[in-house]
Amino acid sequence: MASVYSGSHTLSKDDVNYRMHFRMINEQQVEDITIEFFYRPHTITLLTCTVLSLMYFAFTRDDGNPDSNLWVGLILVISFFLVISVLAFPNGPFTRPHPAIWRIVFGLSVLYFLFLVFIIFLNWQQVKQLMYWLDPNLRYAKREADIMEYAVNCHVITWERILSHFDIFAFSHFWGWGMKALLIRSYGLCWTISITWELTELFFMHLLPNFAECWWDQVILDILLCNGGGIWLGMTVCRFLEMRTYHWASIKDIHTTTGKIKRAVLQFTPASWTYVRWLDPKSSLQRVMGVYLFMIIWQLTELNTFFLKHIFVFPASHALSWCRILFVGIITAPTVRQYYAYLTDTQCKRVGTQCWVFGAIAFLEALACIKFGQDLFSKTQILYVILWLLCLVRSFQCENQLLRSFAVRSTSKCSLYSSGLRGNQISVSLQVSVYSGVSVLLCSVSTWQVHLP
Repeated sequence: MASVYSGSHTLSKDDVNYRMHFRMINEQQVEDITIEFFYRPHTITLLTCTVLSLMYFAFTRDDGNPDSNLWVGLILVISFFLVISVLAFPNGPFTRPHPAIWRIVFGLSVLYFLFLVFIIFLNWQQVKQLMYWLDPNLRYAKREADIMEYAVNCHVITWERILSHFDIFAFSHFWGWGMKALLIRSYGLCWTISITWELTELFFMHLLPNFAECWWDQVILDILLCNGGGIWLGMTVCRFLEMRTYHWASIKDIHTTTGKIKRAVLQFTPASWTYVRWLDPKSSLQRVMGVYLFMIIWQLTELNTFFLKHIFVFPASHALSWCRILFVGIITAPTVRQYYAYLTDTQCKRVGTQCWVFGAIAFLEALACIKFGQDLFSKTQILYVILWLLCLVRSFQCENQLLRSFAVRSTSKCSLYSSGLRGNQISVSLQVSVYSGVSVLLCSVSTWQVHLP
């Protein structure tokens, strides 16, 4: 076996391949650097700027207000930690628009992880005092379930009532699933997660009253229109990006002002696009179980969103809620890429650091909910939880069969697109989307009828 000498020991060829494949998802390098200033290390300059700024804030500001001192100190600690993140943390799998941005994202995820560890070792009164310090208005916050009614008069179906449900939350559902489809890039898996989430709402409705919805709201508005429309839009964009030819010219070689501006804007688009196939007819049991674990963690992350705002009492419109949703959405992008590489690349034998931190965050959030929501979780119906898990297993089995049946068709479809016949792209993708959704939905409904008493 071939080997490579590295320092004081010799690396085997397998070790070299492993390090290369892991480096691609954990420390992606920028290729064809044309403007070296933006990618050259500026460690001394950065150190000088941070020290000077620290001296300025330390000796010029008024420190007579204790609350202001805490705020400024906390902000500066976070800022310096992010500076260290830019210098020391890995790039992750992405390099656009700049690797430093993804290092900062990873640094923020580490900070959030450490914050959750800190929260878990507080008591309930200390947590509430911390929340009131962040926002005094939270003293007057009430649970949405205590002031609103859900699933009332479901037999009354009018156009006015249906149109009233197309609010900011419906809009966020649509665009949210568009972004999820861009990350997952699989009709079957997207539809499975979408439908099983509606089942999750049904099984946890006894704990969270806001999960109660009328059947037409849940099936037609949520699954088919908002989620389904978002999935179709996201997958259509995926197909478009898969067919593009990625050749990036240096901005120095572009001589027109319009061309330079266009190239600068395109820096915020992907440098390349990877065709994704989570499962195929020859998938190993480990790969199948890995996809199932992916779906479970996804459901857990979604559940945390609702349990956190219910237990810690802050409305969905509060910054704590939507900032967390945006933050989790951002760190999901490198997490999914690293996890997919771990599942499908036999040379990649460990998950990326961002994926590891994301998994830790999901479980720590759940642990915080369980610790501070013991009164709520004491009402848990164990039978419903077991049936929920059975429905997830059955839905995943349906999705697995569906993906295997589409494996050969998708290959021929991609070759059709690459040959230049793009005219039927939207219609074909729409047919695949509808067929995938209906198949998984029918399978899930049959599971629901079998298991519910």
